[in-house]
Parts: sequence; structure tokens; C-alpha cells
Amino acid sequence: MKPQHLLTMAIGAIFLSVTSNAQNKTFAKEEFKQWAQTPPMGWNSWDCYGPTVEEHEVKANADYMAKELKKYGWEYIVVDIRWFVENDKAGGYNQTDPRYVIDQYGRYLPAVNRFPSAKDGQGFKPLADYIHKKGLKFGIHIMRGIPKKAVEDKMPIKGANGITADQVYTTALQCEWLKDNYTVLADKPGAQEYYNSIFELYAQWGVDFIKIDDLSRPYHEGEINLIRNAIDKCGRKIVLSTSPGETPISAAPHVTTHANMWRMVDDVWDTWPHITHLMEVAQKWYPYIAPGTWPDCDMIPLGRISVRGERGNDRMTRLTKDEQYTLITFFNIFKSPLFFGGDLPSNDAFTLSLLRNKEVVKMHNESTAVKQLFQKDGKIAVTSKNAKDGSVYLALFNISDTNSEKVAVNLSDLNLSGKVELTNLWTGEKSNLSSSEIAADLKPHSCVLYQLKAKK
Repeated sequence: MKPQHLLTMAIGAIFLSVTSNAQNKTFAKEEFKQWAQTPPMGWNSWDCYGPTVEEHEVKANADYMAKELKKYGWEYIVVDIRWFVENDKAGGYNQTDPRYVIDQYGRYLPAVNRFPSAKDGQGFKPLADYIHKKGLKFGIHIMRGIPKKAVEDKMPIKGANGITADQVYTTALQCEWLKDNYTVLADKPGAQEYYNSIFELYAQWGVDFIKIDDLSRPYHEGEINLIRNAIDKCGRKIVLSTSPGETPISAAPHVTTHANMWRMVDDVWDTWPHITHLMEVAQKWYPYIAPGTWPDCDMIPLGRISVRGERGNDRMTRLTKDEQYTLITFFNIFKSPLFFGGDLPSNDAFTLSLLRNKEVVKMHNESTAVKQLFQKDGKIAVTSKNAKDGSVYLALFNISDTNSEKVAVNLSDLNLSGKVELTNLWTGEKSNLSSSEIAADLKPHSCVLYQLKAKK
């Protein structure tokens, strides 16, 4: 290990013992659901910066969110994968000679060459403080498991009475696409203590959200239990996002009890087949949409993406405007968590308009009873209700590739009758409907989003 990293660890141990802000509190098992009563909304660095995001870029996106989006409910700023590697590269991962930054207990620390405020062992606390002062919340990404470096060097696990990392790991089920960590054997002495130790650190930093990768396929129930226990013990309200998909539907009873959000599919990028695949897989998850626990459609690949990303060159999203409306409409009516993947300061006016439509945000926050009416022959209808004002929401989609289609729903299917006021939520246009059918002629890959109110 490099001498400067050992110095960082020593100073960091002193700093964190003095500045810890984690409460001496243990949360009840079901209390975590109160932390995300509406689907979380924020920004994630992955789609635009891959594993190479730097502190100044995170701050620029936080500044933009505070100015342009905070009042619409957007609040999380999330640093995605491998913030602890000094020499990662755009377009992939450096797996031949990664320079990890890690403390004496086998816990990753931010790379100071990318996050200068982490100097002297301060970790992410200064960056979290910067984001918190703007009225926003701070999140990070980690990989499931325990660092290979900790295992190889037999690093002690904090609070485990002399147990070392090499006593709690297995090479079985190691992540196939990123080899930084080994699987933690959940039933081994020291396994729970390891996860407790990293969440103790994250609570000290001021982390509000954590996305944990390689948990869902296959579904790692044992490690999810360790993680959930560690969050409950850390004294800070940390929203848990399991990633990526496809989360097996057989795990629904467990994941809805242990996570605030979970991925239904693999990464969604800016191609039409990614959207249609998501809509197909989402069909089985409608019954599990509930306050505090949300099926997750993945990040929103709109705006300027792949600045230094994994898929393709620096670009504005390849989706057409109709396809962008389809994606954002589906994410909203499905009540998915919303995490924008593009570089926010690079937004154009159209992209911004998709993120701060007050009535669409209201639907996303307040709607209940989300259900799909049908998905067949390239046509989809999804509806929900607003118990506060008695209105009904309806999204109609034409996902066919070549033909314009009439997509229609009977009022009786929405428990409505008589005269109805129809509002197009994207345009604000209002009209009166006196027929028994709501219909829209839609071009391929397009949609419409309505709010319906019965007229007396």
C-alpha cells in the first residue's frame, strides 16, 4: 500500500472519531419505509461520467439542481461507481492495475485526485456538507461484497474482535463484470460487522442514499439482510437502492421488506428497444408499487449523456422527442424513482421541460392504485388515481414501430361516467369529453398523458 494512503487512513481515523454525526439509534425494521414515502428523485453520475466523475462535476450538477429543480421535488445527488479508484478510465473499468484508496479496516475511501475535499481522511463529508447546505441529499454507489484488497492483505474488520477480511469471504458468485470485491459469507462471524463498519463510515460522512450493485441477479438475500441490518444500526436514514435488474419476481416479498427501490431491468440506455423491454418486464411489478418501496425503471438517459460514459460518444440522447415523452411519461405514471442520468448543466430547454412539469410531478408524488389496463398489439394503457382531488390519470402509448394507431379506453374501465374534463398534462390543453370512450391517434413511439375529472 502506498505511504500516502497509509497517512490518509491514520488521519481519517482521527478525523472521523471527532466528527462523527451518526446518532446512537437503532431503527425498527419497518421504519425505513418512512424515508421514501414518495419515489426518490435525483441525479446520478453514471450515464454521463461512468466511473470517472470528479468533484467539480458533482458540485456543478448539485448547483443546477438547487437552482432549477429542487422546488419540483428533485433532491438526491448520487456519485456512482468506483469513486475510490484513482486511475479509472472512460468507456470501461481499469481492472489490470486499479489504484484503490482503502483504509486499515478494508473500507474504500474517495480518491483525492478526483475528490480533493476528501483530503486528510475526511472522506465524502465535505462534499456531503456542500450538498446538504443547498437543501439537497447526498448518495453514493458501492459494489456488493468485501474488497479483494482487504482479503489479500488480511485487513481487520472493525468491531469484529480480531476477525480479518479473509475469514468472511468466498470467491463463489463473484461479480462477473467487475472484480473489485468478493462475496461476503453472510453466516460467518464478522460478516455483519463488516457491513456495520462501512455504514458507520457512510453515516459519519452524511450519506442519505446508497445504490448497491450486483445484488439482484442472482438475488443475494443473505447480503441484503446484512445491509438492511447495518442501515438500521447506523443511526442515519439512508435510502437503499438495489441494482441492477432483473430482480426476480420470486424475490418480491423479500425485496419489498428490505429495500426502498429495486431495479427491474439492466441498464436502460437511449435506444427504443430498451424502453419497450422495460415496459414488458414492468407488467409483473405493478402490484408492488407502494409507499416506501418502489420498483425502479433505472436512470433517465436523457439530455447530454456519455460525456465520459460507458456506451458511445459524448452526445445528446439519441431518442426522438416522441420517444423521450414516452420514456418520461412511463417512468412518472409507473411511479418509478426518477434519477436523471444526463449532465444537468448541459440541459436544453426541452429536456428541462420534461423534468419540471408541475402537474406531472404532482401525479408522480400523489397518485395511487397504479395499474396497467392492457398491453397488446403495440398499444399500452396505464392508469392511476389521485385520492386528494378525485381525479384519474391515464397514459396511452403506441409502441409499434411503423403504424399510427388509435389507442382507446372506455370510461367505465376508469370507473367514470357522464361528462368528464380532460387535461393533457404535457400541453395543458383542456377539453370536455361527453362520449363513453377516451381515444388518441398516436404516431409510432408516441404517447399522451391525461388527467380526467368528472364534471357535475
